[in-house]
Amino acid sequence: MSYRAPVRDMAFVLQEVAGLGGLSAGGGFAELTPDLVEAVLEEGAKLAGEVLAPLNHAADREGARLEADGVKTPKGFAEAYRRWVDGGWGALAAAPEYGGQGLPLALATAMQEMWNAANMSFGLCPILSQGAIEALTAHGTEEQKRLYLARLVSGEWTGTMNLTEPQAGSDLNALKARAVPQGDGTYRITGTKIFITYGDHDMADNIVHLVLARLPDAPAGTRGISLFLVPKFLVNPDGSLGARNDVKCVGLEEKLGIHGSPTCVMSYGDEGGAIGTLIGEENRGLACMFTMMNNARLLVGTQGVAIAERAYQHALAYANERRQGRPAGSDLPPGEMAPIVAHPDVRRMLLTMKSLTAAARAICYANAVAIDRAHHGADEAAREAGRARADLLTPIAKSFSTDIGVEVASIGVQIHGGMGFIEETGAAQYYRDARILPIYEGTNGIQAIDLVTRKLPLGNGAVVRGFIAEMRETAARAQRSNRDDLAAIGSALDKGLDALDEATEWMLTRLKSSADDCLAGASPYLRLFGTVAGGHFLALGALAAAASDGDGFMQARLATAGFYAAQQLPLAAGLVGPSTAGAGMLYALDAEGFGN
Repeated sequence: MSYRAPVRDMAFVLQEVAGLGGLSAGGGFAELTPDLVEAVLEEGAKLAGEVLAPLNHAADREGARLEADGVKTPKGFAEAYRRWVDGGWGALAAAPEYGGQGLPLALATAMQEMWNAANMSFGLCPILSQGAIEALTAHGTEEQKRLYLARLVSGEWTGTMNLTEPQAGSDLNALKARAVPQGDGTYRITGTKIFITYGDHDMADNIVHLVLARLPDAPAGTRGISLFLVPKFLVNPDGSLGARNDVKCVGLEEKLGIHGSPTCVMSYGDEGGAIGTLIGEENRGLACMFTMMNNARLLVGTQGVAIAERAYQHALAYANERRQGRPAGSDLPPGEMAPIVAHPDVRRMLLTMKSLTAAARAICYANAVAIDRAHHGADEAAREAGRARADLLTPIAKSFSTDIGVEVASIGVQIHGGMGFIEETGAAQYYRDARILPIYEGTNGIQAIDLVTRKLPLGNGAVVRGFIAEMRETAARAQRSNRDDLAAIGSALDKGLDALDEATEWMLTRLKSSADDCLAGASPYLRLFGTVAGGHFLALGALAAAASDGDGFMQARLATAGFYAAQQLPLAAGLVGPSTAGAGMLYALDAEGFGN
């Protein structure tokens, strides 16, 4: 059940693939050296491996529980959270004026991978707090920032995001929670919210809920939604805690996975209304909430990378220990069986796990660097380019990486054989935990819709075409190499880009006449995009590895990229048809044909 953070791999991807080194040279992080990056990663790896990972399996069995005085997290979580806070990990990327360390989001994203690989149920809590910090920093009043931000940054208090209601899931038009102004700058909040991660727990002194609700005279639909800050305990003007607010957890969901993370049904206003304050402008709450949701989507994508890495490490350890059969041509003594890692099909599965995880990690880290560039680029042109790239990559990072998390965890179960289906081995937990990832923070279907209808048209297609051109240059660099392995990677990437180019131009043209046709192919198109983008970033890593001293780690980078180029990039061509088939076949069956 052990986990060891792949520190050297993370540092390599950040510096050589995602572009963090460029930020250090020309952005707002001049003091961020490669040695500092690796030192931070090494220190975080100790907490992840020695404190968080040992709690993971037991927390899955124990789960969170609702008692008379509130929600209790599994044994060891509260103590581990105090160690996390004492280490200053929540402050890593936050602004110095609120106690943050001012380091890049990309580095904090790598740390989130560690927390979630070690213990995804635990790692969810910091993700929600980081989102609340983002929203308050961008849209909060000066008083809200004064009272709440420093404590959220330190981790002394935690944050939540309250969108979903029993009748309002992805469609927030149906949202019914109410906010009535009191005439003193506060509002009384009433309503029920469901699926609220860490809506109540025993790890922090206060919980800061960000809640979507409607004012009495609000217009219908999403245009009438406002965002409110509603603390579990009211906060006095001097920052001390006051009375308990009228908000409580009234139920915990029984889930397929992430059992250690409390998923709460929250009731606001059972005793007259919870007191809250407005964040941003009235009826502009959705825009404020999306500030935290966009970063949350990247971090959920990072959770996909995390669970894939953990499942890979678990499967690799098992494959080295489990002995079964003898591969062809084996020179083992008669009667002695080989570790299953010696069998070709098991090696194929392990390399599939490793290469898909590497591709997803690079996409997420590149997305994070783009967000950093948007905020800290050397000039406005650099910042605008960062925003455009981040907008394009966010739905891909979320969807591709979480799909990969599920697929890699499933392969991990397969490598364990029958024992993978037995909870005792731990392989099944990763699969169960991973399955939520394509669903929450905007389903992957919604991310695909966002990609084709909002992100492809950015700059009249200039943003996506610019990225494709950049990937073409990577392919050309590899093909110009005097190395056969790099040339093969470049050739496979070039063919994958042909497929992506064809499907992208079809989408851009078809959007003008038939959005339904684009929506019908949006999900396979996103998979096509993610597959090719992953190949591009792995090729960048291979080029950097080939230019190095060629130790075992660098040889592994080349081999992993080569395997991905041979086994994954050819699938891109097969995704063009599903991406461009149109909507007609979806309506070929009537209700009777569907079996109703």
